[in-house]
Order: sequence, then structure tokens, then C-alpha cells
Amino acid sequence: MRNLRAVTLGLLTTLALSGCMQHPAPAVMVRPHNDLDAMAYAGPKAPAPVPRRRGLWHTPAFTTAAAPVVYAAAPPPPVIHDPAYRLDAGDRLRIVVYGQEGLTNTYLVDAGGSITMPLIGAVTARGRTPAELSATIAARLRNGYIRQPYVAVEIEAYRPFFILGEVAAPGQYPFVPNMTVESAVAIAGGFSPRARRDRVIVTHTDDRGTVRLMLPPVAPLSPGDTVVVDERWF
Repeated sequence: MRNLRAVTLGLLTTLALSGCMQHPAPAVMVRPHNDLDAMAYAGPKAPAPVPRRRGLWHTPAFTTAAAPVVYAAAPPPPVIHDPAYRLDAGDRLRIVVYGQEGLTNTYLVDAGGSITMPLIGAVTARGRTPAELSATIAARLRNGYIRQPYVAVEIEAYRPFFILGEVAAPGQYPFVPNMTVESAVAIAGGFSPRARRDRVIVTHTDDRGTVRLMLPPVAPLSPGDTVVVDERWF
């Protein structure tokens, strides 16, 4: 009887142990709460997926709309006026009297060499520099019209030059600063087939008088000059 009880107890113990081996108790997993927990409990954190690069202009730094590129034309070079330039008939002047809109205007030096302004009438411009004309106008205005006038005179357009002789279109043309005999011939349509091309005759007038010079095509011209292109003899 005692032996039977011992055998039965042994069988029950064996069955209990085999059941524990086949059905292990479920394990409890705790989700990490932050990156430090993930490093401590879940190993190294997987790297974030890298977006596919599609070239320099498709990176996040260049995703905004590109501003339109505006190509501005280069400004024209400023016209440098000779302070010693002497005015004469045909010059167009811009005269500014500060604070006096009725006097500020564009004036043409007439055939007599004068300009005519309100209040003071005719003022001689021929033979004077722009600075000298400015001082003369200020003195006339100060004499009973404006207590302290401020006057500025600038050349708006030079008097024309003339070109005659063996060119395609002789005549009168507006003067351009830094003009040479060559550029004057070009404005007049170029030399004719019979023109002498190495020398021209230029008549120039200034406060010292009138002179006639034989000049090469690279020689500079002045406002009011007359260019004569001779005919060649061969």
C-alpha cells in the first residue's frame, strides 16, 4: 500500500513538471517612455529615414520659389561738361532758381547770344561760362527782386555742328560730347567715294577768335565747329 502511494505521487510530480516545460508563463513587455529608455531597454534607436535627394535645387533649403532675376541695363556714362566752356547761340540751357518755379525753365541762347528771363529780361550769355552766367543772373535778381537768389545753370544741349563737302549727307547735326571728326563723318552718312579721308578742314570759333585747321579723323570737335571734307585728287 505504501509502495502504491509512492508510485502515484511520483507520477503526479512528473506530469506537473512536464506541463510547466510545455507552457511557459507569459512575459510582460514594458514600452520605453523616451529615448533614454529606448537606449537602455530597446537597444540603439533606428535612424530616421533619409529623404531621397534629387539634386541641389530640390533640397529643403531650396524648396521656396526662386525670385525672378532682373537684368538691369548698365547706366549710360555721365556727360562731363567743361567748366570753361563758352556759351554761344544755339546752346540750350537749364536754369534753376531755387524756390522760384516761375523762373526755373529751359532757355535757348538766341542768335544775338542772349537769353530772356521773366523779371530781368535779356541776359547776355555769349562768351560766358555757365558759372559766369549763373552769377550774372543772381546779381540781376538780387537787384530789387529776390533777396538771396540761388541760381544754377547747366547745359541741356550743345549748339550743333556743321559738316560739308564729300560726305553722304552734309548739313547741321546735334553735337554729342566727346565727338571726333570721325564720328561726325559717321553721323553724316560716311565719306563719299571721292572724299579725302586722311585730313579735313575744321573751322573753330572761341573767345580768342576764329581759326581754320587741317586735322586728322581722330581729332576732337567742339560745339559749333564746321567740318569740310575735301575731294581727293587721285
